[in-house]
Amino acid sequence: MRTIGQHRDEIAALVAPVLSGRRTSVPEARDVDDLATGAGSGRGYRVLARAVVAPVPLPPFDNSQMDGFAVRAADAGRVLRVVEPVPAGVVPAPLDPGTAAPIMTGARIPDGADAVFPVEATGPGSFPAALSLTEVTVPDDLAAGTFVRGTGTDLARGGGLAPAGTAVTPALLGTLASAGVTAVDLVRRLRVLVVSTGSELRGAGDATIGDANGIALRAALAQVGVETRAVRVPDDVPAFTGALDEAVGDWADLVLTTGGISAGAYEVVRQALEPRGLVVTPVAVQPGGPQASGTVELTGRDVPVVSFPGNPVSALVSFELFLRPLLAEDAGLPDDRPAQELPAAESATSPSTKHQVRRGRVEGGRVHFVGGPSSHLLAHYAAATHLVHVPVGTTTVEPGDPLTVWSLR
Repeated sequence: MRTIGQHRDEIAALVAPVLSGRRTSVPEARDVDDLATGAGSGRGYRVLARAVVAPVPLPPFDNSQMDGFAVRAADAGRVLRVVEPVPAGVVPAPLDPGTAAPIMTGARIPDGADAVFPVEATGPGSFPAALSLTEVTVPDDLAAGTFVRGTGTDLARGGGLAPAGTAVTPALLGTLASAGVTAVDLVRRLRVLVVSTGSELRGAGDATIGDANGIALRAALAQVGVETRAVRVPDDVPAFTGALDEAVGDWADLVLTTGGISAGAYEVVRQALEPRGLVVTPVAVQPGGPQASGTVELTGRDVPVVSFPGNPVSALVSFELFLRPLLAEDAGLPDDRPAQELPAAESATSPSTKHQVRRGRVEGGRVHFVGGPSSHLLAHYAAATHLVHVPVGTTTVEPGDPLTVWSLR
């Protein structure tokens, strides 16, 4: 029986080639405007396939850091005549000697000016009242460059905005937009085929059960930036293999199955895929003990397959333990399940030979269990905010005992 760490390492080695190989495949061109709607909203970050350089310097021209008056620093201490104001978005006329131009934050510095002093240094103290001034006195200590954002001080023309492999974060999108970059080449998303097994998913009348696993896992995969398709197959080996080959085609990078790997008489995943390379290995975890993985020949090519148990809580816990950490890191979200150690609020029992993963809530700095350890209690999982880890060798948890928890929200 494997430990959680051993099986996680096995899955990491299995998935690593498709994660790295995807970065050398044909990139996907995307508009910056489109990316702005999904760069970081819980869906993982896209990744640049090619480096981006600045087509213009940033900022593209000298501009004012604040609302004030654009002047020559050589006129410090003098009284100057006020000329036409400079709003943002215009190219102002050159500044004549002996004059000061009211200027707004972000507006272009007029040719001839080399400093800005704040409007607060005038009698009115603010705009628009200060626009009525006909003369202003320049502060005695004003130096060239004061409150001026110089051209290219953030990034020179041709400078690297971001190297290949950079996560497309909101800040990077803002930087691209400010530099006038309208489209970028991205590494395409990982493609995962989610396969739900069980004749009960197509049963008759009251024998039909909804596909909780397929829906839940596709949602979980979307959170870490994965593109998915789904197929539901009955407990029939020929029907399973036919449907799987058709769905995989040349599209899927990875196949994720649920159910069909235990010791029953209709374990379709095990029966169909073990002869093709799938390895079924129990793991010392509750829930989620039955696990399987391997490289399987499908549609004439080798495809990595990860197989989770069929009970919905087992499937979701398995995803959190074995796949999500890998995919989250690949999507630029390495810390999306923050962990902390907190005291238990109540007692619980656990099998000594297994690492138990319970569902819980953190209230008042203490861990409260939500529901029992059974793998079918999906509604309790939905009500939980944390996964609670009870390590191997622990048979009883008492109030106050420290427990590691992962935040789910």
